[in-house]
Amino acid sequence: MKKSYLTVLLSALFLTTACRNSQTNQTEASNEDTTTHGAPPAPDWAKNATIYEVNTRQFSAEGNFKAVEKQLPRLKELGVDILWLMPIYPISQQHKKGTLGSPYAISDFKAVNPEYGTLSDFKSLVNRAHALGLRVILDWIPNHTGWDHVWITQHPDWYTKVNGKMTTPIDPKSGKPTDWTDVADLNYDNPAMRKGMIDAMAYWLTECGIDGYRCDVAGFVPNSFWAEVRPELDKIKTVFMLSEWEDEPDHFKSCFNMNYGWSMHTLMKAVAVGARTADKIDSLRSANQKRFPAWYYQMLFTQNHDENSHNGTLSESFGPAADAFIVLSSTLEGMPLVYNGMEASLNKRLAFFEKDTIAWGNYAKSDFFKTLLTLKHRNRALWNGLAGGKAVKIPTNHDDKVYAFYRQRDNDRVTVVLNLSDKPQNVQLGGDSYAGMYTDVFSHQPVEMKPEMLVSLKPWEYRVMTN
Repeated sequence: MKKSYLTVLLSALFLTTACRNSQTNQTEASNEDTTTHGAPPAPDWAKNATIYEVNTRQFSAEGNFKAVEKQLPRLKELGVDILWLMPIYPISQQHKKGTLGSPYAISDFKAVNPEYGTLSDFKSLVNRAHALGLRVILDWIPNHTGWDHVWITQHPDWYTKVNGKMTTPIDPKSGKPTDWTDVADLNYDNPAMRKGMIDAMAYWLTECGIDGYRCDVAGFVPNSFWAEVRPELDKIKTVFMLSEWEDEPDHFKSCFNMNYGWSMHTLMKAVAVGARTADKIDSLRSANQKRFPAWYYQMLFTQNHDENSHNGTLSESFGPAADAFIVLSSTLEGMPLVYNGMEASLNKRLAFFEKDTIAWGNYAKSDFFKTLLTLKHRNRALWNGLAGGKAVKIPTNHDDKVYAFYRQRDNDRVTVVLNLSDKPQNVQLGGDSYAGMYTDVFSHQPVEMKPEMLVSLKPWEYRVMTN
């Protein structure tokens, strides 16, 4: 569920971005704090991981765990590391939306949706994923439950009451109820409820061996709970935790290894339609580096279930700029997300409350994604957080239209030049820190990058080069 994440964007977009040469940027990057004191534990496999979102209901005609399991070898070949499954739990029927209801309205935290299969089927999926070297994280909904969740009758005191009655979730900023009428708000002032929530989250680790959670509207839940639950989960195994939130920097200290790059997503869409210029990316990156701890990184995306179902397909949101922004989100600091169907050029909004199977076709974009995700694995410059290299801006004489940068870790380097406009651009690259011999990852041709070199780019053209 997506709320408003634009506060930082509105302030960041109007920051003045000073033009610095790449040597200065490189020096500053090397002087930055790289300590992890105060950071939550992180599994070692996350350092160069990529993530793929699965909507089990829409992933196949069968709409079940077995159909997802059959596709795991293909996803491994694509370059996927983390399989994020949208909620797999039974769906509440009371006050449900649409015919099938929302996967985010849960009736039992310790059961699987029978439409998806059995608990044994899910365990088989997890075991097969692990055998292939994939990790599995579950979508978790800690802020609320469906109206016929088992806790409603067993523990009515675990819910928020307004005038003596249970309520829909309340926005902590406004203090007003949301329009999420199919769910009831949980009361985190109740220690017993917190204990029950921790127990439910621990269940999937001990029973099925999952590897972590993507936590829905994590900012609606007090940060004190996240600080409480993390060590309890880590007693079982070191988990990977993703916060669907951006406005709470302390999430990176209490619990989470990664959060949502909502502001970057919003900015990329604005640049794609000409409402913002490419240089505003620097302003947002600078703002994020100031407000988050040194070890932070974000999930970067052009599509996810919220965006696709409610706001628009990749084509609707990005038009001809789509590939350029997928490249940007796959090479800038952060972990790239592939939403199910993108590798098959998904061109429709998947219904959220109904059955709406993805049309897979011939997986037309598989090679494109495989190239980017493989580069992420192999080149340490693109690894996540402090394991990778910080993006160093390469100034050009058209920074409002062209975004150029390189990332370096030890002897590994990636240089990226993108035309983020609908017009051809002839630009001169400033500085010389990026100079050297490379291979273009898409054409596989050798490329020599020279100081102050001229580059000609077609509308929305991109160059990705690795040494």
